[in-house]
Amino acid sequence: MRKNIKIIGSGFSALAAACYLAKEGNKVTIYEKNSTIGGRARQLKKDGFTFDIGPTWYWMPDVFERFFNDFGKKPSDYYELIKLSPAYQVYFGVNEFVTIADNLPEIITTFESIEKGSGEKLASFMKEAQSNYDIAIKDLVYRPGVSPLELITVETALKVNQFFGNISKDIRRRFKNKKLVQILEFPVLFLGAKPSDTPSFYNFMNFADFGLGTWHPKNGMYSVVLAMEQLAKELGVNFNVNSNIEKIEVTDGKATALVVNGEKVAADIILSGADYHHSETLLDEKHRAYSEKYWEKKTFAPSSLLFYVGFDKNIANVEHHSLFFDVDFDIHAQDIYDNPKWPKEPLFYASFPSKTDSNSAPEGKEAAIFLIPLAPGLNDTNELREQYFEKIITRLEKLTAQSLKNNIIFKESFCVNDFIKDYNSYKGNAYGMANTLLQTAFLRPKLKSKKVKSLYFTGQLTVPGPGVPPALISGKLVADLIKKHR
Repeated sequence: MRKNIKIIGSGFSALAAACYLAKEGNKVTIYEKNSTIGGRARQLKKDGFTFDIGPTWYWMPDVFERFFNDFGKKPSDYYELIKLSPAYQVYFGVNEFVTIADNLPEIITTFESIEKGSGEKLASFMKEAQSNYDIAIKDLVYRPGVSPLELITVETALKVNQFFGNISKDIRRRFKNKKLVQILEFPVLFLGAKPSDTPSFYNFMNFADFGLGTWHPKNGMYSVVLAMEQLAKELGVNFNVNSNIEKIEVTDGKATALVVNGEKVAADIILSGADYHHSETLLDEKHRAYSEKYWEKKTFAPSSLLFYVGFDKNIANVEHHSLFFDVDFDIHAQDIYDNPKWPKEPLFYASFPSKTDSNSAPEGKEAAIFLIPLAPGLNDTNELREQYFEKIITRLEKLTAQSLKNNIIFKESFCVNDFIKDYNSYKGNAYGMANTLLQTAFLRPKLKSKKVKSLYFTGQLTVPGPGVPPALISGKLVADLIKKHR
């Protein structure tokens, strides 16, 4: 029977869910509070420059392929993918960097050149990581987190010890060189927790990195948003922007309507792809499944301080993706997770999309995105933003041996206050809830409300977790659950 389904938000998970639900013949309408769709993956255009506001890494291409294949399509029907070569570069000091190639054999050679014997160890580590990837991404993450029994398979039973070990210990047992350790620990930052708090099983992220490579959709990650929007419209999904949701109405224990910009719109089913905590505040307190105390106790992934900068010249000695680990990795991690505060000396990441994509900046100019991971909930002021930009631009000049400050055309910033204002993000987090052992699978907030009938959730605070590929999967999971319950 055709259902009238209203979806809050238009991020990756909401778009994915909308496509699957519309394919089943439902009447699907998306409501987005901002003026453009995409949620955290929106776009900034200024003076001929184009920036992805949110995600800039395209990993796990197989997940995107699987999504589009479900509709008889391919990613190439909508956007062009470019494999980055090299994948990225990691800076540890002046004239001290490691370049990560676009293929595993070259990466193994690089490791061996830095630490004798590490090439063979990396090859062995990657076999294990690939095995975990095949179990996790091709199977486990496509389970809805309803029961702990979902995690029990023949394959996971053989790897049970990996759910109780941690990535940091595993890597440091094999590799002694500090640079190699940090390179291998870096991908789990996408999971939003310290490597020492991330189960060993999650080393599948290393296979996503070294095994599958790093890609760039031409015109940026927003191309994927536009592709999903086009597919959704082809399936009959309706979109409404500038549509602020003020309340989820419940009648006799069932979600029956949204209040949008002061107007009530009826629904058979309501699905929120917005921040889970915020979504529950749209309910009367008695209908909320999770208390404020619950959210306070959870480990959240970092927030971020981001800068979008237009330069009037090409920047030398950097790659499309560049990581700056020239300060203490562990101290910065402590400032995020253990004793939340603004880091004295922050690690930072920089993306220069115009190195690959000429549409990112006018000819002879450079588009740059800078990101500093921060603890969520920090005090955010313009003075602090300026102070930290000065820190990283000074280090960038030193590490890449060039003058840059006088070549800045403009600079825009985005931080904790903006995550809260634009996305109703809990404490201004950027990546959702961390994938620690006690926040994995069935231990995450549920896709289906435990208190209100016909109310569902999707996105990075629920199953399977943070990141763009998991967001696509989350949309599929919740759509399957809705179909099952109807």
